[in-house]
Amino acid sequence: MKQEQVTEAVILAGGMGTRLRAAVPDLPKCMAPVAGHPFLYHVIAYLQQQGIQRFIFSLGYMSEVIIHYIQEQYPGMDAVFSVEAEPLGTGGAIRLACSKAVTEDILVMNGDTLFSAAIPGLAAFHFANNAHCTLALRPMLQFDRYGVVKLNDDGRIIDFCEKKYYEKGDINGGVYLLNVPRFLLEDLPLKFSFEKDYLEKMYADRKMYGMPQEVYFIDIGIPEDFERANKELMC
Repeated sequence: MKQEQVTEAVILAGGMGTRLRAAVPDLPKCMAPVAGHPFLYHVIAYLQQQGIQRFIFSLGYMSEVIIHYIQEQYPGMDAVFSVEAEPLGTGGAIRLACSKAVTEDILVMNGDTLFSAAIPGLAAFHFANNAHCTLALRPMLQFDRYGVVKLNDDGRIIDFCEKKYYEKGDINGGVYLLNVPRFLLEDLPLKFSFEKDYLEKMYADRKMYGMPQEVYFIDIGIPEDFERANKELMC
């Protein structure tokens, strides 16, 4: 049966949070306390609202902390854990997690970013284009922390531009819809960057698309945004 919606997600939650160490010592980045809960709580709540029913947690640093939290706080969750024995890069981590997927097209997102993209609409666009990978993009103004993704009129990716100052542009929001069988067929090394070695090197020869969405976005990777998240996500 042809898949029409996305119900399974990989959450990349293996990061150490080095830049947050002063504010959040001795915790994986996604477990940083934000507005009374681990940041991962906010990511899970968003995904459940978007129709995600099965969760694959891609883990590395202090994986036992996250496993204990999920098993204790979400006892009924359909959750599996993909644990790296050694750091594999974002690409290697996603590939390992994909080996545990049960559907052909899955959502992938970072556990330290909350980008409240509308997943059903993104999925419809992804399936309509029979895409290898579809990125949720966040339009931004006056920034230099991110690179820019350029699209043609059909939404197909035509370029990834390097980090520098931009007056405006669409950034990679770290939310992807990925076709698992096609991705697992790629000839890539054990350790690789999903962004650099898959997206940026293969977009010209693969069906990769982007959909800009002007919705809430926060990346807690630096202390200033960690503090902002604590204010903005307070219920």
